[in-house]
Amino acid sequence: MGISRMVWSLLLLVLMQSGALCARRFRGGRNPQPRRAPPSPPYRADRGDTTESFPLDFTAVEENMDNFMTQVKNLAQSLYPCSAQKLDYDMKLNFLENTSVTCNDGSPAGYYLKESRGSRRWLIFLEGGWYCFNKENCDSRYETMRRLMSSSKWAQTKTGTGILSPLPEENPHWWNANMVFIPYCSSDVWSGATAKTEQSGYAFMGSLIIQEVVKDLLNKGLDNAKVLLLAGSSAGGTGVLLNVDHVAELLEGLGHTGIQVRGLSDSGWFLDNKQYHCTDCVDTVSCAPTETIKRGIKYWGGVVPERCRQAHQGEEWNCFFGYRVFPSIKSPVFVVQWLFDEAQLTVDNIQLTGQPVQEGQWRYIQNLGIELRNTLKDVPAMFAPACLAHEVITRNYWIDVQVKGTSLPRALHCWDRSLHDNRNNKAPPKGCPVHLIDSCPWPHCNPTCPTIRDQFTGQEMNVIQFLMHMGFDVQRMAQQQGMDPSKLLGMLSSGS
Repeated sequence: MGISRMVWSLLLLVLMQSGALCARRFRGGRNPQPRRAPPSPPYRADRGDTTESFPLDFTAVEENMDNFMTQVKNLAQSLYPCSAQKLDYDMKLNFLENTSVTCNDGSPAGYYLKESRGSRRWLIFLEGGWYCFNKENCDSRYETMRRLMSSSKWAQTKTGTGILSPLPEENPHWWNANMVFIPYCSSDVWSGATAKTEQSGYAFMGSLIIQEVVKDLLNKGLDNAKVLLLAGSSAGGTGVLLNVDHVAELLEGLGHTGIQVRGLSDSGWFLDNKQYHCTDCVDTVSCAPTETIKRGIKYWGGVVPERCRQAHQGEEWNCFFGYRVFPSIKSPVFVVQWLFDEAQLTVDNIQLTGQPVQEGQWRYIQNLGIELRNTLKDVPAMFAPACLAHEVITRNYWIDVQVKGTSLPRALHCWDRSLHDNRNNKAPPKGCPVHLIDSCPWPHCNPTCPTIRDQFTGQEMNVIQFLMHMGFDVQRMAQQQGMDPSKLLGMLSSGS
């Protein structure tokens, strides 16, 4: 074609900006929670004061101008009715064609889909939500959290947020992908492959649900995909680690060898560490992580990656813990993990509400951060802020958190570029880091961490207020570090 790539880049940039303005006009107040003001601009270059940019991504239409023209045409057409009607950004509910694959209670499993015609990138997201591991606590879960075990009351549409958002200002790199949200209704960390029986009372088919969704999507455009990103948070993040290779093998077995399958695991990198206080194994919160999974994998008929199963024969429960399963995974995986994960602390019997923590608890929390850093050091692509939180990629503040001056969307964009360059034997891009982990030792020592609120008053707390609330002794800690207390407070305030 005689028209240069730069001209088309400018055209697409103008359309993107127009689309963002149009979207804001109709979607104002879409997020129920107000965005907090970031302590610093969310997108900064890694060097100097240059504003960070997100170059237009041509991977979806690379070397195929017809597809590129289709994408521009569709985007232009979508802007035409902008002034007359609300744009449709929601994902629509679809039930699986294979009705034998179900939720816990036998109701049909399904997924939410928003197609993006012209894009060859697909994002499939696995929802999280803990699990149950025997008849008693599954019965209790069914009474109190039925949405996570049944599709009977699922809404017909769902609005994507964070990395599932179709708005470029909220989702700079993946906004134009085909979006798929798979609700969690199997209570098995996405590992089960067992139909409902009289003994269990429930079906556990999480792994099969993922496979059936992928098969259904092949008839909706996935067969023409270039990249499939399997993402998930919490139990869904662990589900990514357990299933990303299964998805790659499924597509390859069906003849779709050109689809690049990748994983994005958010807050699913749990440790099989010793609890702060050992308690009886009654439910998912009180039970030690290893004991929960040992019981659960038998009850669910859980399936783990074959290479990990061979490495841990007879002790397949090991494969539910990130640092143990990761070496056996063949597909590229990006790991996002808070260094002080609230769910990890919960199962470790560290309670951060009510009375200030004791010195032994404080040491345990610091050691948790050290242990997590050690398990992540050999993960090539990761983002690990020193924050006390759980889940991030679907939160409205996901673009604000930074590690060493780099935001999470930026790090994911760098990862995409590095994978693309590796396939084309190019040198990795400079100034585009993908291995990002905080080095400061305390929870929320990173000033871009999400806002913490006092659970009793609802008031926001800064880092020092939070640490004091937890029983942090400035004088003692300064003495241990061999520094003046005022200097330590200054470091905490700045996030040093």
